Amino acid sequence: MPIHRKVVLAACFHRRTVGSVNDTWRASSDFKGLIHTVTAPISPLDEITPNPTERRSRLEFKDYYQTLGVARDATAEDIKKSFRKLARKYHPDVSKEPDAVTRMQAVNEAYAVLSDPEKRAAYDRLGQGYQPGQDFRPPPDWDVGFEFSGHGFSTAEAADFSDFFAELFGRMGGAHHADFRAAGIHVPGEDHHAKILLELEDTFHGATRQISLQVPRLDTNGRVALETRTLNVQIPKGVREGQMIRLAGQGAPGRGEGRPGDLLLEIHFKPHPRFRVDGRDLHLTVPVTPWEAALGAAVTVELPDGALKVRIPEGSQGGQQLRVRGKGLPADPPGDLLLHIKVVLPPVTTPKARELYETMARELAFDPRAERRT
Repeated sequence: MPIHRKVVLAACFHRRTVGSVNDTWRASSDFKGLIHTVTAPISPLDEITPNPTERRSRLEFKDYYQTLGVARDATAEDIKKSFRKLARKYHPDVSKEPDAVTRMQAVNEAYAVLSDPEKRAAYDRLGQGYQPGQDFRPPPDWDVGFEFSGHGFSTAEAADFSDFFAELFGRMGGAHHADFRAAGIHVPGEDHHAKILLELEDTFHGATRQISLQVPRLDTNGRVALETRTLNVQIPKGVREGQMIRLAGQGAPGRGEGRPGDLLLEIHFKPHPRFRVDGRDLHLTVPVTPWEAALGAAVTVELPDGALKVRIPEGSQGGQQLRVRGKGLPADPPGDLLLHIKVVLPPVTTPKARELYETMARELAFDPRAERRT
């Protein structure tokens, strides 16, 4: 039976190229009271490049509002006016300021973010509590709660801006669609992108999830406002982290008679207290007693889809890894279950326990550090 839970959809800023289609799912989406049956191709993501913050020793927060000289509640028109004023002052072709090039780059970067409702909404959420020049690291899942369109910056365009900008928006990717306004031209709508955080159990059983999306828009006063919409999405059994679910027609509307775009949901799993997912494989630490490790034993481990009895080999050591084939994620083909042995010593809380340990110390000629002295 599918599991029903209510969750918040997380936006995916890091737009990546989708690989070849391996499988096709049929997913149901419920939007504004209408039930649609849509085809949901499952596609692996391209290899993810290392996080730029791992290569940089320090990343400084940039206050884009301060750069443009506007308040945080400035309207879109206020931001545009300030940008034009600063562009006339610092444009290298006309400015006599010694740092005109650097200042103009900073102004362009700030305007690129604050003039875009989506980027501005994300920046406002992420930048709360930071001061200019302060050490900055984006927290995990900082983009939770947003739905974003497919347009963005190319790698070359993002390279013109700071490391701070590249960390937030540099991998958003994509190019702006042409703005066809002539009569009779029909243009498909843009695809939208978001990230779903699933429970691990959902991939073992399948689930129907209700997701809430916050979509940045400009209100009538030219300020960024967040609109919310809700969809019911069926999560198929066997879905893996990094795969996409495509909801046809749930992206941006088309122009003229152009079809609407799609909504691409990128699958991620919430951290689990017991399991760790690695592709199709599932990792689990199994505590065993010293006698189970030394003599061998059959132990029961609880998995998301039920209990499994496994054999601990005689002479097992702490840190040893056991592989149970086909007991990982129920993908096609299924992954493996990797059990990490952890030997747990009984506490010395009674005289009898102390006596047993003292007996072992006398009777067993064992020195775990002997090899290091030779």
